[in-house]
Amino acid sequence: MDKVKYWLDIADYDYDTASDLMKSHRWLYVAFMCHQALEKTIKAYYTKCLPDDPPYIHNLTRLAEKSGLSVLMSEEQHDFLDAMTPLNIEARYPDYKSLLASSLNKEVCDKIMSQTQQMREWIKSKL
Repeated sequence: MDKVKYWLDIADYDYDTASDLMKSHRWLYVAFMCHQALEKTIKAYYTKCLPDDPPYIHNLTRLAEKSGLSVLMSEEQHDFLDAMTPLNIEARYPDYKSLLASSLNKEVCDKIMSQTQQMREWIKSKL
C-alpha cells in the first residue's frame, strides 16, 4: 500500500471519529482525535517529501519542521499547531486530562474541528 495513502486514510478515520464524538459531547476526545488527524496528515506529507519514515513523535510543530512543511506555513498555522500539540492526551495523567477537559466546550471544539479540517485540506493541497 502507498504510505501516503495509508497516513491519509487513518487521518480521515481519526477526523471522522472526532466528528462522531462531537455528537456525544466528548470534548476532550474530540480535541485528541483532531490532534491525531493532524499528526497523521503531516506524516503523510513527510512520507511524500522525504525518503525515510516519519519520526515517532507527536509534537505537531516539530513534525512540521522535520517534514519541511513549516517553511510553507503562515504564522496563524504555526500558532494553531502550537495550540494543538498539548492535546495529545494519550499518555497524560488524569489530573492533566481533567484540567485540559475543563478548557474545552462545544464552541472551542467547533473551532478546533473547523481549523483542523482547513489545515488538513491545505496540507493535502501540498501533496
